[in-house]
Amino acid sequence: MPRLSLLLLGLFFSLSSNAQKIIHDAEQALLQDQFGDQWAKQDREVQKKLADLEKKFGKKPNIIHIMWDDNSFGEVGIEEFNKIRGFDTPRLNRMADEGMTFTRMYTEPSCTPTRAAALTGRLSVRCGMHTVAFPPEGAGLNADEVTIAEVLSQAGYNTAFFGKAHQGDLEQSYMHNQGFDEAQFSLYNQFPPIFWHREGEKALLTIGYTPEMTEKKYLVDENFRPYGYIADIEGKKGGLARETLPPTSIENHRATMKQHQEKALDYIRRKAKDDKPFYLAYWPHVYDLIQKDMEITTSNSTPFAQNIELLDKYIGQIMDELKAQGISENTLVVCMADNGPMKEAPNAMYQVVFNGGKGDFKEGGIRVAAFAQWEGMIEAGEVVGDMITVHDLFTTFASIGRGTKYIPTDRIIDGIDQTAVFVEGDGNSRRDYYHVYTGPIYAATIKQQYKRVWVGDHPGLVGASFFDLYNDPREMRPMMAQFLWAWGPFDMIKSRHMGLKREYPDRPVTHGIPFGGIENLRPESKKYIENYRDAFEFRMKE
Repeated sequence: MPRLSLLLLGLFFSLSSNAQKIIHDAEQALLQDQFGDQWAKQDREVQKKLADLEKKFGKKPNIIHIMWDDNSFGEVGIEEFNKIRGFDTPRLNRMADEGMTFTRMYTEPSCTPTRAAALTGRLSVRCGMHTVAFPPEGAGLNADEVTIAEVLSQAGYNTAFFGKAHQGDLEQSYMHNQGFDEAQFSLYNQFPPIFWHREGEKALLTIGYTPEMTEKKYLVDENFRPYGYIADIEGKKGGLARETLPPTSIENHRATMKQHQEKALDYIRRKAKDDKPFYLAYWPHVYDLIQKDMEITTSNSTPFAQNIELLDKYIGQIMDELKAQGISENTLVVCMADNGPMKEAPNAMYQVVFNGGKGDFKEGGIRVAAFAQWEGMIEAGEVVGDMITVHDLFTTFASIGRGTKYIPTDRIIDGIDQTAVFVEGDGNSRRDYYHVYTGPIYAATIKQQYKRVWVGDHPGLVGASFFDLYNDPREMRPMMAQFLWAWGPFDMIKSRHMGLKREYPDRPVTHGIPFGGIENLRPESKKYIENYRDAFEFRMKE
């Protein structure tokens, strides 16, 4: 293929044995053009190490991806910052000491987009999953998207999902319909089951939801509030789903959190000696932020800090179980937050290192705490300064599981194979750029240590929209004159990116009727569905 066509189309030939074509972003074609031969040589060395590991244990490595909500970079995994914040994360600190710490792991700015990115290896805007929604949603991850669970299932893996999916309330979006053999998961985030009941209103964290706080004298529409929504369901591949605990109290939410943890531990025990390796996505709910019946033991003295310590304890239990089952040397564990702190949450989340939070294109919204451990493969105390994104985990896990050939080739895959980073350590990333979207808006581009913000430029003139992330990591001093040299190069990056999107357009949001395929619907849930049906018909006419 002529070089010009390669650059325009952004075709990147992966280095798997069957020369599988994977379509990456146009920017990656430039890097491949410069470093392809070097990477091919390195991949042969990496694959030999993986083959030796498989020969030693008789099967491919297990993969566990743990991801939680809304955590400011620095709060976990670093003892010094533990002292500053007034709570402790000894197990994540230990993971950092015994494994790998990422200092430049990028996610998308909020939970639904990041989770869609992790599942598909694609920018969430490409999947139609760029918006965080609440019940009634009537939308979700399209069945035609290919998830890492589907890829690894084809590669011979057992697969399971426990925790917060937040990929919508359509039947096609359920995790057991997206490649996972078994799953218990939430359809939305944790705020409805935490706040949308009497305890939440008593804490003034919700207003006007329960009958006690509803209009008494002039109420007309009794169907306005989304009573009957379903928060958490479980199911097995090919089967119907069942609601677990209805989201009617904080006690039910806490019990659901415990169920997810217990199922993750049980899954490890059941699959540890199986002939097939396993992929476990454990994405725990963390916060309930209601002090009722909660013992406060941290110096921080908030429910947020208490829940961070509980998360750390849960992760420790996972790591201990891998040891107890004798599989820690053949299991890669990646732990990370899904985005920065939700600044609007009262008395809970604050910026620690970077400026910004959930929903922002600033570093505080998208640069998260992340760690990995893989005994014998990852050198203890490795600190990685390379750029890596949550999308890369899709392609990396596929590569580690020998499933690259199952990655679809009819769409853009934003994830880059970063196996070399996990195996060889710092300085081996194959990415030096990131396109940052907030919702469907292309908000910023990061290239090397520089960021250009696209929203807010003066028409016809570049504004003070450049940041040097080494010298100004908190993005406090936007610059213009010093970076006039970068105006054109950044424009070219954007042009290549948007041009390839015309060739492979984004998927529109997938809409439908919620709660299909759930066999134990409550009466109020059935009423909820009927109420939604009318709105859906109007939505489809828009």
